[in-house]
Amino acid sequence: MYKIAIAGASTLVGRELKEALSESPLVAANFVLLDEEEAQGQLDQVGDEVTFVQAITPDAFDNVDFTFFCGSEELTRKHWREALRAGSTVLDLSGALDQETGVVVRAPWLEIEKRSEAAPVDLFTPAVVPAHPAALALALVLERLQRAALVRIAFATLLQPASEFGRAAMDELHQQTVSLLSFQGLPRATYDAQAAYNLLAGLGESAKISLNAVEARVRRHYAALSAGRWPALALQVISAPVFHGHTFSIAIELERPVEVSALEEALSGGHVDLVLEETDSPSNLAATGQNDVLVRLRPEQGARNSSQVSRLWLWAASDNLRLNAQNAVECALDLRRLRPQGTVQ
Repeated sequence: MYKIAIAGASTLVGRELKEALSESPLVAANFVLLDEEEAQGQLDQVGDEVTFVQAITPDAFDNVDFTFFCGSEELTRKHWREALRAGSTVLDLSGALDQETGVVVRAPWLEIEKRSEAAPVDLFTPAVVPAHPAALALALVLERLQRAALVRIAFATLLQPASEFGRAAMDELHQQTVSLLSFQGLPRATYDAQAAYNLLAGLGESAKISLNAVEARVRRHYAALSAGRWPALALQVISAPVFHGHTFSIAIELERPVEVSALEEALSGGHVDLVLEETDSPSNLAATGQNDVLVRLRPEQGARNSSQVSRLWLWAASDNLRLNAQNAVECALDLRRLRPQGTVQ
């Protein structure tokens, strides 16, 4: 039986991870829930196991097989080496470690896609970073399209929800919405800008969050997953006035014209839900609670041959927290091979 620690257990990502673990083969593990001071003492649950959120003490990681870091980047940087020294495998959902030497960005779903049998991690890998959910969604789509034809150019606009920045951003977006409807002043501690009823390509100078940092992280993770198989990604991140769910507007140019039906067939499959009805558009609401990326394909208007296209638009949506948690669990399940259980005879 494994012992699993979740550092940042009370965060939005931590709560989603607990639900994903409850639905996985790891549900039978012993769980230790850890967090910063304000969350300590709260009663929480993973699967059927009810426990309290504890402080992160020097011995908190003793005998822990897997430690998921779901809190702030600062929390991860402060404690991840303690978990390593205790012999725990570190999985960083905060993204704080993706530029550390030897740390590997992972997405097992993609490794299944490319039928790779090479082990990307070993006993000397210091930590694993489950790929950013936006990078994972984009990678899944491009990996599928490459089945039909090589992708020459890919442009994407990512509409970022408040939940990606944590509970403080969610609360401020809610408070701004209420304040605007009540003709009151707006709280700006997190965004330093009006986020409600507004689309933003940049935030205020005093903002506690950064769209540029998100964009850079998605680019890094996309590049790590691509390993040169797909074109460089032209990406812009926009702050959207929604609480939950990624949405994407993606422009694709292929090396050669391809039948639309062949593109639809290539996109269809596990983890991608192709939406064919015009009236059933992918959306952040439709994606909530889904393990799949919802995708709608539309050929570029004005194409000479409507049955064959080399340029197309994709409108996609995914549950950012759900995808992040599911990918982290898949990474842990893949890493079990490095931690065999039982008695060696």
